[in-house]
Amino acid sequence: MATLRPPERTVAAHTSQYLRNTKLPTLMFRTAAEAARHVAQVVEKLIRDNNAAGVVTVLGLPTGSTPIGVYRELARMHREEQLDFSQVVTFNLDEYYPMSPDSIQSYNRWMRANFFDHVNIPEENIHIPRGDIPREEVDAWCDEYERRIEQAGGIQLQLLGIGRTGHIGFNEPGSSRNSQTRLVALDPQTRSDATSSFFGEANVPHQAVTMGVGTILNAKKIILMALGEHKARIVSRAVEGEVTDEVTASFLQKHPHSEFVVDEAAASGLTAIMTPWLVRRVDWTAQLEKRAVIWLSQQTGKPLLKLAIEDFLEHHLHDLLREAGPIESIRQRIFDGLLHGICTRPAGLERCTVLVFSPHPDDDVISMGGTLITLASQGHDVHIAYQTSGNIAVFDHDALRYIDFLHHMHARFGLETGHGRDLEQRMRQAIACKNPGDPDSTEVQHVKALIRQTEATTAAATAGVPAEKLHFLNLPFYQTGTVEKAPITDADVEIIARLLRELQPQQVYIAGDLSDPHGTHRMCARAAVQALEWVAAEDLKPEIWLYRGAWEEYDPDEIERAVPLSPELTERKKQAIFRHESQKDAPLFPGSDKREFWIRAEERTKKTAAIYNQLGLPEYYALEAFVRYGGQL
Repeated sequence: MATLRPPERTVAAHTSQYLRNTKLPTLMFRTAAEAARHVAQVVEKLIRDNNAAGVVTVLGLPTGSTPIGVYRELARMHREEQLDFSQVVTFNLDEYYPMSPDSIQSYNRWMRANFFDHVNIPEENIHIPRGDIPREEVDAWCDEYERRIEQAGGIQLQLLGIGRTGHIGFNEPGSSRNSQTRLVALDPQTRSDATSSFFGEANVPHQAVTMGVGTILNAKKIILMALGEHKARIVSRAVEGEVTDEVTASFLQKHPHSEFVVDEAAASGLTAIMTPWLVRRVDWTAQLEKRAVIWLSQQTGKPLLKLAIEDFLEHHLHDLLREAGPIESIRQRIFDGLLHGICTRPAGLERCTVLVFSPHPDDDVISMGGTLITLASQGHDVHIAYQTSGNIAVFDHDALRYIDFLHHMHARFGLETGHGRDLEQRMRQAIACKNPGDPDSTEVQHVKALIRQTEATTAAATAGVPAEKLHFLNLPFYQTGTVEKAPITDADVEIIARLLRELQPQQVYIAGDLSDPHGTHRMCARAAVQALEWVAAEDLKPEIWLYRGAWEEYDPDEIERAVPLSPELTERKKQAIFRHESQKDAPLFPGSDKREFWIRAEERTKKTAAIYNQLGLPEYYALEAFVRYGGQL
């Protein structure tokens, strides 16, 4: 029977572009979703062409958050567009060692849950490195894996992600260009990055079985995907730096048919994005002019109003002078714009309703606690919507402490019942029998959610927002009990839209921190934006501002509003952060930055103030930064 083929379409979306100054093709898309669709369409075309020719398709596949959008799109194509996978053979990149294939952290289990269970690849065509074989048999098994790839005719298309050490597969720094499938030791950074999946770094395996660099480079075509700002630095080293075994992804520069596919966030550290005037002639928009002049100020160490013509000429900004000059106008325009953005009354003089969306129960005070205090103290009707419970970020020992408290309180006041004792026993037993990374029982999840809720309530009160102005939305996408979350659906969006209709806010704040390593911020932001689009049709159109969280800050050229924080306001913000006791000292999911959240928050806002001061603007103790929502996340 002939293979059904959907209507012809362009593989790359119109919002894509190949970037200059890279040492291998680097295709940038506006969003992660567009990048995923492009890669899925490349895979689709290969499969359909091979099916039509009667030959098999051999794919090399990665795991993790980066390719999940590709797998979901391919599953949709199979379901809705009859994309036939029956002649597809797959070889996965890697697996932790030791690791049971049915463990919740197993890449075998992950691939089945996120891809193989949703398409019709025959079981005998699926190959995944094993983490459950005896140590003395590993080398022979790896040799057999290489033979199976050869027997399949070699990998036609290899998909990759990139780790923050620059690794492809688990080929850590120092891996040989000619290495093959083998057992490797994991870099400390890689183990640290895997902490969230294993609920503690101590639970992360020290080894893994991985395809070698040579195995990967033998593929006919390679596409490496990188998404998010936390990948920007390593992407820059891989595509603009020298080929080195310290960044194994840089070996792709020597492959004849390899390319990087990135979103704007992951591309943000590349020359063509950071300083495009150095690699091509540019159209000088107001935003690009602002970036260039601030960059020039930082390069020369001069305040904005002291920049001279020679500075522009010596730093390849001739065109800017010619098209946007004279120099006096350029300097003053950028200075005045930044100065105007410094705002001591972020919601204006008239009392209005303000709604702050907080993805986790502490993002509000960590990221914009000073502004929150300012808004409340200036008499605005401030509400906070906590989009998720944050319950997976509570240590078991904290949950047990609260269970103990409940037990002793009941005993002290004579409130013990048979049901209460049974509940306590069930929760203690569930925690005691749980393997690292396993989901908590529903009852334990409720206890952990209650811990986060009470902390958020006291933190908000410290910031001047009373309990009756707090809204715990518990969006359904988050309620999996694991780090892995479900996709956003209309059910999530409707919960937010209902709150918007109820409050009718004039001003809304959304976490725009796309560097959140667990993806929750990105998902929460998209749900909030979609809800705002829904209610906009009902003529509810509040002013929308984005703030960033515990991982990154906006660059000075991006900042459109900066709210000053005094030493006293900063101290009060810190006290609000301290109310989140379960996240203090050593949070369960700190990300790559090991500093406590209050330290990150304080140092970040002080750094922003220092940058403004260096640019010649008024000097403040600290500044919280915001960007007006422009229709893109």
